[in-house]
Amino acid sequence: MFKKLKITCDEATTICDKNQYGEATTLELLKLNIHFIRCRICSLYTKQNIKMTKIYKGHSKTCKQVTHCMTTQDKEKLKKALEETSI
Repeated sequence: MFKKLKITCDEATTICDKNQYGEATTLELLKLNIHFIRCRICSLYTKQNIKMTKIYKGHSKTCKQVTHCMTTQDKEKLKKALEETSI
């Protein structure tokens, strides 16, 4: 029975990535947690993955609030520079 619950490190990282987006099943999460008992590297990978996701989500929220537009003056400078180079 326990052989069905054993997974490789590749499978563990795949489940970790699926869990990050809420796509992992309960059975997959059980297999992942059993894998963590014997593999500290995959456990560390998961912790780092979670931390990176939190950082990215926090950054993306603040990034959405900032408008990324060029000023009219910058647009004119760029237009002139392009016209000069495309002779």
